[in-house]
Amino acid sequence: MAKPLKVDEVWLARITELLDDMEFGSLHIVVHEGQIVQMERTERKRFENSTANTRGSGETGSRRTDTRIGG
Repeated sequence: MAKPLKVDEVWLARITELLDDMEFGSLHIVVHEGQIVQMERTERKRFENSTANTRGSGETGSRRTDTRIGG
């Protein structure tokens, strides 16, 4: 039988911090024996081409940022 998940105020603060400024992305929470042991954040940044920059290098794409917190 699975153990109930233990989430205290410290983990809630960590989760909130990782989600706070995220616009596009995901937060992967790893649980082992009823306790959070790791979080992985994948963030996507989206850039749109401006009409004033059609001749330049016009950056488009995404940036990936992983933040891992273990406890």
